[in-house]
Amino acid sequence: MSDTHPVIERGAAETDGDRRILRFTLRLPHPVSRVWAAVASSEGLRDWLAAAEPFEPRIGGAITLRWLNTDQDGNATVASGTVTAWDIERVAEYTLEGVHGRIRFHLEPPRGDHVVLRFTNEFRGDDAQRLDCLAGWHNHFEYLVEALEGRPADWSAWTLTRWRELRDGYAADGGRGPG
Repeated sequence: MSDTHPVIERGAAETDGDRRILRFTLRLPHPVSRVWAAVASSEGLRDWLAAAEPFEPRIGGAITLRWLNTDQDGNATVASGTVTAWDIERVAEYTLEGVHGRIRFHLEPPRGDHVVLRFTNEFRGDDAQRLDCLAGWHNHFEYLVEALEGRPADWSAWTLTRWRELRDGYAADGGRGPG
């Protein structure tokens, strides 16, 4: 499989000291309501990213994400935080403790037959973490595309193989993405 997917633009990264900002743009051929449900509900998030329990869909609401895949060391990640932006069918933002930082999903109004999803992840970390996160988000967005097509992730079959391919690809160009 290549590093690109027809609806997922290659992620881009900005660095300011130890502050990292990752950006992805996805062009999803689905109604806004379907994409919103995938990024802003506990049921939708479970299909492609993580179990979200608790999940209080409102500004100031609690959220805990428990990733259903594992990292390179075989550990499952759990991150708790707060819903820091919430505009139904437009913006869902979660600010999490630890390495995940702020994750923001911004849906733009439909353009023809697709919805544009702009994703931002801002966190503090080193270069290795930047590459890990670029690969991780890209891999999860591939799962999002599949989930939106009615094929949720089978976490029991998950391996690091695809993540490693993506990480190697981002490392080869310095993790800067398109430019």
